[in-house]
Amino acid sequence: MAAWTRKDLLSLEELSKEELLLLLDQAKAFKEISLRPIKKVPALRGRTVALCFLEPSTRTRASFELAAKRLSADLLSFQGNSSSITKGESVVDTARNIEAMRVDVIVLRHNTSGTPAQVAHAVKASIINAGDGSHEHPTQGLIDLFTIQEKKGRIEGLNVVIVGDILHSRVARSDLWGLMKLGAKVTLCGPPTLVPSAMEQLGAKISYRLDDVLPKADVVIALRLQLERQQEKYIPSFREYTRLYGIDSDRLKKAKPDLTIMHPGPVNRGLELSSEVADGPQSVILDQVTNGIAVRMAALYLVAGIHPADEEPVSEPGRIDLPVREKQVR
Repeated sequence: MAAWTRKDLLSLEELSKEELLLLLDQAKAFKEISLRPIKKVPALRGRTVALCFLEPSTRTRASFELAAKRLSADLLSFQGNSSSITKGESVVDTARNIEAMRVDVIVLRHNTSGTPAQVAHAVKASIINAGDGSHEHPTQGLIDLFTIQEKKGRIEGLNVVIVGDILHSRVARSDLWGLMKLGAKVTLCGPPTLVPSAMEQLGAKISYRLDDVLPKADVVIALRLQLERQQEKYIPSFREYTRLYGIDSDRLKKAKPDLTIMHPGPVNRGLELSSEVADGPQSVILDQVTNGIAVRMAALYLVAGIHPADEEPVSEPGRIDLPVREKQVR
């Protein structure tokens, strides 16, 4: 398998199948660390990771912070309301100032699509996109791929239904690119106002009736209905949305017994999923959260470009060999 050669992780659209598999293999190796009594390795000792979250986040921010700490990185963390951006400084200038402090990796979350790519072109530090507008959320896409592979034993050939607010979902776009590159069959499902027909040109099937596609699904990824956008009247009512696209125990009777149910969170209980489904045996939502740390450890490790000579011996037993890539220079 080829070594990692990218400075940044900006989207799953730009990654090859081999790069996706490398990230998933690395995440599998790092997940083993979470099972140890001491959940830390010195893989990023001496490196500095900056978490720059300019949009609200709980799971993504917390798992990136834990991932950096478990890799022994030094950590700098700030949010938009506590940064100079509130005084009029541009995101690019903020990133350049952070880089001037000899930061190696900047994890950036922003509400405008394309901002992480813009910053990546302006700085030498590695940039990881932690979600940009409605463009992509690559590490969440990787988490979903990793969880599906872990639970199903494969991705190729699976029927995966992504249901909900496709129009505004960066997770749906990352999932779509990753799943198709690894050989899954993807159906996008939701109200016509929330499922862009143009996405059919990317290779996905489109359905406006969940009951038509649910019986053949191996995996269903339910998306958060973005309540903050519903003043634009994309749906007639929440009750109507739940009746047609919400998943409860009655609707689940139409599905395969081994259907896997996923959700990137946060879940609007009673809207996208009933509580008995969200907490039921077919749900792997908390497994997705757990896997988020290992996946983000893999992302941080690979973009940081660690070489064996940079690492100190690991004192605890069960050391894992970590893939190496050459640092790309811009």
